[in-house]
Amino acid sequence: QVQLVESGGGLVQTGGSLRLSCAASGRTFSTYAMGWFRQAPGKEREFVAAINWNAGTTPIADSLKGRFTISRDNAKNMVHLQMNSLKPEDTAVYYCAAHLQVAQIVAGTPGYWGQGTQVTVSS
Repeated sequence: QVQLVESGGGLVQTGGSLRLSCAASGRTFSTYAMGWFRQAPGKEREFVAAINWNAGTTPIADSLKGRFTISRDNAKNMVHLQMNSLKPEDTAVYYCAAHLQVAQIVAGTPGYWGQGTQVTVSS
């Protein structure tokens, strides 16, 4: 069982940066792949980024490459999403996710979800 709690969301101006964090419970965190999704108002949830257990694989949505970076700290049971050059279209609820296989996260079928954190980018 894995419990995920996101933090770091908020209001930021266009061009600004935010760093989201996800704290995971459980002694087996280092064996899980982790990821981030987002859901904008009126839209479906979409994949943002994922990272495998040892950070050797870090797929990111094509449209976000160059602006978003995912990282993890297995010693602290944390995963982070660094978001730079934010745009109004990045406004969404961002969700942390976990699965033993990074491919399942990329496919949009992780086994565990956080409750989400709101990111709002003002123009």
